[in-house]
This record gives sequence, structure tokens and C-alpha cells, in this order.
Amino acid sequence: MKLASLKSGRDGQLVVVNSALTKMTSASDIAPTLQNALDNWQTLQSKLKERFEQLESGAIGGEAFDQNDCASPLPRAYQWADGSAYVNHVELVRKARNAEMPESFWTDPLMYQGGSDSFLGPRDPIIMPQTEGFGVDFEAEIAVITDDVPMGVSADDALQHIKLVMIVNDVSLRGLIPGELAKGFGFFQSKPSSAFSPVCLTPEMLGDAWNAGKLSLPLVSHLNEDIFGKPNAGNDMTFHFGQLIAHAARTRPLVAGTIIGSGTVSNKLDGEPGKPVKDGGLGYSCIAEIRMIETIQNGKPTTPFMQFGDKVSIEMFDAQGQSIFGQINQKVEPQG
Repeated sequence: MKLASLKSGRDGQLVVVNSALTKMTSASDIAPTLQNALDNWQTLQSKLKERFEQLESGAIGGEAFDQNDCASPLPRAYQWADGSAYVNHVELVRKARNAEMPESFWTDPLMYQGGSDSFLGPRDPIIMPQTEGFGVDFEAEIAVITDDVPMGVSADDALQHIKLVMIVNDVSLRGLIPGELAKGFGFFQSKPSSAFSPVCLTPEMLGDAWNAGKLSLPLVSHLNEDIFGKPNAGNDMTFHFGQLIAHAARTRPLVAGTIIGSGTVSNKLDGEPGKPVKDGGLGYSCIAEIRMIETIQNGKPTTPFMQFGDKVSIEMFDAQGQSIFGQINQKVEPQG
């Protein structure tokens, strides 16, 4: 089934959406919010699925679904932990600044705990006090939502706790990251609010594309209407979502509604860093990655970070060309 949260109050109004993303129907009589549904997933899942099947079959007429009316599926969450499952991306980051990558990065995932109190809607602007020196960047990623996860869960068992899948723009301020990391206490100002797709869905809706904790379809990003990247999210993913969840739950339980991100989707090309789409490659899922490659190849980057007025869109399509999660579409705007 597919679910969305219409903008309403702090936590949205839960609706069920059809596969084609054209129709919706209220689920408020089952669960007023997605968080409420997740808190009671064992008892409410079947009711939500039945409502979806009725909408899908036409037994319920529903009403028009407009992605512009959506908040992120969870407008705020108890926890948002973002991993870095694509070690190719990490390797490039470190290589660009002449830093060796520890061998442990291939066996032990990187993860940070992001702000989860104010996610952006998928069509909300990215509002910044300034862009100069901030290095405003997008990061196209996959994310999953869990139910209650016990501490010490195994990677295999963790897969059973994935209830919903979505895509995300993990906004990053590259100009602020080095100074924050140099303090040895992690990200804060450099990681503003993220935005998630209009729709989230249960893994079985993805068919064969979802296997062993990986989603093997291209994640398509456009920057100012030009295609920027289309890497396959299932390729070069060093750690699957079961491993990321197990890492997060090693020393603590995770509550229902926890969001775990994949990190920037990144593919290699013939064992080497990828190429821009215009040069026959699969492109990139963030501006920083092409800047890293430019630095490695030419000694300095030439692609600018986002400025006021720049737009980014992120979307994933099935084999028939149908949008799966809807589209994240955002513009960088100055703070009023």
C-alpha cells in the first residue's frame, strides 16, 4: 500500500494513495496520523491495506491526489539516523582532501543522528539565511521507516522491522561541515531540515526491485531542469538496510517511526568514479561528488553549489515509467 500525510497541524493527516498516485482517500478513521499507525502497526496494517485495495479496485472512488498538498510522510519523527551505505561516496570525499580511508569503513557503517523535529514537505522551499559560504547541496537518498526495533537486533532480523520505504533530499551545507567536524562533535548547523517524498509505501509494492534490504532502481535527480544523476540505488551499496538498522540499534532500541537513511546514492563506473550523464555516465546524487571528482582530476572544483533560485527534483520510476514515490521538488529561497 501507499500512504501520505496531507499538511494538517504538526503531524499531518493520514491518507491512502493509489498506485498511480492519482487518487487518495482518508484513513483518519483508522489512524489520524502515520505515527499513530506505526505505533499500532500490528493491528492497523490490515485495515490500511484493505482501504488501499478498495481504492485501487475502484470500490472507493476517492478524490484527486495533489502532491503539492503533502507534508513529508512523517512531518516530524522520534528519530532520523542517516547512514553512508555507499562507500564509493565516502572514498571520494576523503580522496578529494588527500585523506586515507580507514579499512573499517568497509565493515562498520558511518551514521549520524539528524534533526527530526521539522522535516520539510516534498514541495517546500529550502529556506536559507544566505548561500554565500554555506555550500548548499542536495543529497538524493533512500530511506526506510521501522516499527519498534529491539536493541542488539541482527542484520537479518532487522529487515523484518522495515515497514515503509521512501526517498529523501538530505540537505547539506558543505561550507559549514569542515568546521563542525573539526570540533570533533559531529553535524548540527550543517545539516538543516530534510525533505521526504510525497508518498511512502510498503516494501512489497516494489516487487523484485526490493531484495535483501536494497532497492535496485535508478534514483533520478534534476538540477535546474537538467538531469544530474540516475545511479541505481541497489548497486555499490556496501551496507543494506538491515545492516544499517542493526548498527543503529547496537546499544539502544529504536522506537516505531524511526527513519533510517541510506546516505547519498553513488555508483562507480568500471571500478572508477562515475561520469556526468552528458558524458555517458550515471551522474551523481549530490553536487559535492562531482566537485570531488573535478578536484581529483583538475585540482579544483568548477561546479557551483546551489544559490537562491536554484531548483532540485528527486524521483524514482518503475519499469513502466510510473513515478513510485512522487517527486521531491524544491527551490532555494532566502529567509524572509
